[in-house]
Amino acid sequence: MDQVTAVALRAALTMAVRQPEARQSLARFVRAVPSAVLADAIRDWLGDGPGSGGDVRELAELLAQEAASRPWLAEELRLWQAGIDAAVEPPGGAEVANTITGSARITGPVVQARDIVGGVHFHSAPDWAPAVPRQLPPVPGHFTNRHQELATLDRLTATPRDSPLIAVISGPAGIGKTTLARRWLLGRTESFPDGQLYVDLRGHSADGPARPGELLTELLRSFGYERIPAELNEQAALWRSVTAGTRIALLLDNALSAAQVRPLLPGSPSALTAVTSRNRLTVLGLDGVAFLPLDVLGTPDAVELLTRRVGADRVNREPEAALAMAEACAGLPLAVCVAGARLAARPRQPLAVMARALSGGEDGALNALRVGGESAVRAALQESYRLLAPELAAGYRRLSVLPVPVVTPPVVEAVCEVTPDEADRLLDELAEANLIEDHGPDPRTGLGRYRFHDLLRAHARERAAEEETAEGVERAVRTAVDFHLSVATAAESLLTPSHRTLRRDYARPPGPPPFTAAAAALRWLDAERGALMGVLRAAAERGWHAAAWQLADALWPLLLRLRPYDLWIEAHEIGLAAARRDADRAGISRMLTSGGIGLYNVGRYEDAAFWFRQALEAAEQDAAGFTAQGDEAGLATARRAEAQALHGLGQAARLAGRLAEARAHFARALALRETIGHRRGAALTRLSLGDTALAAGRPDEALPLLGRAREELLAEHDSHDAARALAYLGRAHALHDATHHEGAERQLLAALAEFEETGSVPWQARVLEMLGEGAEERDDIERARHWYGQSLARYGPVNEADRRRLEERLRSLT
Repeated sequence: MDQVTAVALRAALTMAVRQPEARQSLARFVRAVPSAVLADAIRDWLGDGPGSGGDVRELAELLAQEAASRPWLAEELRLWQAGIDAAVEPPGGAEVANTITGSARITGPVVQARDIVGGVHFHSAPDWAPAVPRQLPPVPGHFTNRHQELATLDRLTATPRDSPLIAVISGPAGIGKTTLARRWLLGRTESFPDGQLYVDLRGHSADGPARPGELLTELLRSFGYERIPAELNEQAALWRSVTAGTRIALLLDNALSAAQVRPLLPGSPSALTAVTSRNRLTVLGLDGVAFLPLDVLGTPDAVELLTRRVGADRVNREPEAALAMAEACAGLPLAVCVAGARLAARPRQPLAVMARALSGGEDGALNALRVGGESAVRAALQESYRLLAPELAAGYRRLSVLPVPVVTPPVVEAVCEVTPDEADRLLDELAEANLIEDHGPDPRTGLGRYRFHDLLRAHARERAAEEETAEGVERAVRTAVDFHLSVATAAESLLTPSHRTLRRDYARPPGPPPFTAAAAALRWLDAERGALMGVLRAAAERGWHAAAWQLADALWPLLLRLRPYDLWIEAHEIGLAAARRDADRAGISRMLTSGGIGLYNVGRYEDAAFWFRQALEAAEQDAAGFTAQGDEAGLATARRAEAQALHGLGQAARLAGRLAEARAHFARALALRETIGHRRGAALTRLSLGDTALAAGRPDEALPLLGRAREELLAEHDSHDAARALAYLGRAHALHDATHHEGAERQLLAALAEFEETGSVPWQARVLEMLGEGAEERDDIERARHWYGQSLARYGPVNEADRRRLEERLRSLT
């Protein structure tokens, strides 16, 4: 295999200066390489600009040195060089002679050969690194002053240290903590080339603070990680590993406590974390934190902020009223902004009218709204609310009671019973009035995202309690539950149609989903996972048991494709309890078997076996009852559930290393599935039997099982599982006859190509690992290093345990 040399790399870097795509693709190594010196050299070279090449020699030498000890990096660099060579056009655009026939201008990968037997596949490592995350919401245009506070933050964090920099900005609600933090961090963007991230901890939300696992999942996914460990300590460890050596800024907004913050802290001394909280969080002082208690705006600054909202002409015409408004708002920016937004929407209304209202014109109502001492904000909110049009006021109330962290236009359409245009207009006008925050479109779905500030949500819910009936509030929440259940079910039908078999109960007929294609359905599930879990929990809490377990069931394609294990297990624990309260035996069976799969996937084999045994006992009881009744259709359904439970027991035993027990369960499952004519299920069980035979060192027993499974799964149009069968076939052939390893490698490479086509990253990594195992067994250590390095490059972004295993394999080779 050609060595990666500094000379060749210098040539490639020189050519890459003229290729923007090549320069951009090299940027992904910044986060991948373990050497901070090399990462800095790459950044410096990328910052040189086309044509300068000032650091080419130094960068080429560093890359060559690092590649010499890291096979995966060497392979990545070979692919990068090949892409540059392929993109270089002959001088003058001349055509290149084609020895096959005619002439052509050659671009991209090329094979020139006399004879080719079998298929030809080009394999290149995908670019796992997503775009550098820039998640901080923009600073409002009316941001005023705070120059002293910004300078203080710069001074507090200017001292170099060996631990990550942390700044805690504290103060009462509405004082502008988040806006100040955003302004500060956005002003230092160039200091954080690896990204600026934003997380809302929802510390004072009426629905409770955000869960640490949910937040860590969100952060890890910002860096392209999809398969997140289920355990909190593993998630935190992975987060520290991912951020080690990076220069990122992280805004942890609205924190409740130090305990909520600590698991989210990055693992790099070059990282900066800004925390906003109503509490001082003094316990974090042990971690070397810089504290900035934020005070209210001075009266002149409050007047300036009001001026930016309503215009200098109006303030100059009524300076005394503007001063009275600023004083009534007590220096709280949120109060000034809310009051100013109402005046901006009413250009003919005198400032004196608002000033009187804020100063106590309606003492009884305003005093009743005094919550947590934030009377100035309450006064401004109440006056703004009083002036809302009836349909806007109704939307403000109804949206606030929904158990979702953000709302999107389709949810507004359903809950407020309006058209898409009316939903957009309602959200725009509430945002214009500063009664809801516009967080921009979601990059996955393109849908707008809107969020209530804690105080705004609390006020809106108070208005709902006063002005909506209990039935009206319940109707709004149930509509949100039904909306998410119906859209998730539509996604389930597109993505996993064989799983879409159980009933759905809607309080109201669902509308059309906001997608029509499978890819868009998965993006919606991904983007709305927080909302889906919110409505699932709400359904269970309100006793809507059928909706709760049906929601858990509808999440199956999200769980299967993206593997959010903590969500998987929680959803099925809630769903199982709900199905039992609903006394739905099919729902109970589905929750036990689908939930059991999640449990054994995170290594909880005994818990998984317990769930599968419960499912098996219930199915056997059902089968006995249907047999006594002579109900053939019911008996077939019960037998299918029985086989599913047995198959799950087999998988739990197989993963736990109890191979004889696994074979016994699989054999029973196979017999049942063949009896009832469940062809795909029988093929999957044969596949598992073949895998178990391989684990036991019996490739001759595995080969016929895997061959038949492959044929049947292809006939059932199950391309993913058919590729799994092909991968195991390649491994079985390698173990069966090591002298014919070329054929085994061809099968594994074909399986790799199929997994690349379906986008299954974990299985791409597993096939590459199988290739490495075969090479190691033949004592071809260099080739084993190559395949293991390729596997590690794919495992790294998706699974921490697999990454550690591959790293150990590579260490053992040396």
